Amino acid sequence: MSGLMSNLDIVKEADAFPYEDKELTAYGILQKTLYTLVWKDGQQLGFMLDSVLKILLATPEEVRGPVIVDEAKRTVRAFELPTREERTARVGGLMKYWREKDTFKHLRGWRNELWPVYGSDDEVLYDIERAGTGLLGIMRYGVHMTAYVKDETASHGMKILVAKRAANKSTYPNMLDNSVAGGLMTGEDPFECIIREADEEAGIPEELMKERAKFVGTVTYIYITDERSGGEAGQIFPETQWVYDIEFTKDFQPVAKDGEVAAFWLSSVNEVREKLAQGQFKPNCGLILVDFFIRHGIITPENEPEYEEIVRRLHRKLPFPGPHQVGAPTAT
Repeated sequence: MSGLMSNLDIVKEADAFPYEDKELTAYGILQKTLYTLVWKDGQQLGFMLDSVLKILLATPEEVRGPVIVDEAKRTVRAFELPTREERTARVGGLMKYWREKDTFKHLRGWRNELWPVYGSDDEVLYDIERAGTGLLGIMRYGVHMTAYVKDETASHGMKILVAKRAANKSTYPNMLDNSVAGGLMTGEDPFECIIREADEEAGIPEELMKERAKFVGTVTYIYITDERSGGEAGQIFPETQWVYDIEFTKDFQPVAKDGEVAAFWLSSVNEVREKLAQGQFKPNCGLILVDFFIRHGIITPENEPEYEEIVRRLHRKLPFPGPHQVGAPTAT
């Protein structure tokens, strides 16, 4: 049927940043709208939109601090204070100032969650409010878990637990998710995070998580926001997700506890793939499910002509430092 998304389309919706070697024209056009946020040693930290930079430079210096722009290299240096605490306070003050002025729609979704900005693979330069990460275009970290039950009567012998996002969610309302997901706050272990999210979103007990949840790897990609993200379109989201699977017995019943999920239900693999093709899943959840299907032998090199590019995009090489470059601790 025309208008349906292929597996590659599904992955590209999440990994939307053009590749220089394959999409040179699109890459060049996008690069003209970006500045690279760098640290004083030249380390790249993020991709900042030129529209955000203009607003940053127009913000009073007593709020933002000194900002150094190299137009030839299209780089930006900012927040270069002596300590992590001072830098965090500077960035936090800037985000609060913009929030009070209603400068950016994304800041209307303020979460009171601090996320790390790494200057090396194991050093945090400063922490930033979650809602403001896209304004700097810095790395974002999260966890995703796909729950399933074995069912010999279903396609591919299993059914997958699908979640529908609540209508009042500020981001991607009413869209479908893989079973459980959440953002990784500063200092939080990925497995501890998925345990917390599993309890909050689906009422999955910690004991069951420790018994059955399995860490299966990471995915990395660069998303570009659209109007569904609850803020400005075009922001750059480089992301790493720590991925987990959990197999349930048929009698387990998830409970939507925190109001972020409208409903859960079990769907066959074919039903999930149909809804993926129709674009009903949140983009990065679609990417997570394609990864799930590859790991479970549902998508293979034999039945998917774009297999190599899909795998490449599931594990994109990112230019920014952080634990994704060396692996990260997980409690399982």
